[in-house]
Amino acid sequence: MKKLVLALAFTLGSLPAFADVTVADAWVRATVPQQKATGAFMRLTSDRDARLVSAASPVAGVAEVHEMVMDGNVMKMNAIPGLDLPAGKTVELKPGGYHVMLLDLKQQVKEGDEVPVTIVVETADGARETIELKAPVRPLNAAAGGMQMQHGKH
Repeated sequence: MKKLVLALAFTLGSLPAFADVTVADAWVRATVPQQKATGAFMRLTSDRDARLVSAASPVAGVAEVHEMVMDGNVMKMNAIPGLDLPAGKTVELKPGGYHVMLLDLKQQVKEGDEVPVTIVVETADGARETIELKAPVRPLNAAAGGMQMQHGKH
C-alpha cells in the first residue's frame, strides 16, 4: 500500500500544471453584411506565466492572435504566434492593440448576438488549457479609433 501511495504521489507531482486564467469583458465587434473579418477583445489574467497560443470560433473559418503596431502614421495588423500572459498581470486585448482576429466570417455578426470563442492558453511546461466563452457583440463603432489601418498577410 505504501508503494502505491508513493507511486501515486510521484505521478500526481509530475502532471503539468494548468494556469488559472480569468477572462473578463470579452466582446466582438459587429459587422456589416458581406464583411469577412472582425475582432474579439477581452482582458486576460493568469495566475502563472502562460501564453495565449490560439483561438477559434464557429462563426469564422480562421481565428488568429494579432497585434497592431504603428509604422509612421499607418497602423499595421499582423498575426503573432502567441501572446505572453505574465503571472498576476492583466493583458488587455483591445481595438488598436492585441486582439483575436476572426477571419473568413461565415455570417454577419450582429449587435446583440453572442459569439462563441475558444482560446487556448499554454503554460511554460507545455500544459494547454482550453477556455470556452460567449462574447456579446457590440456596435460597429465600439471603441473604434480613427487611424488609417493596413492589414498583414493571411
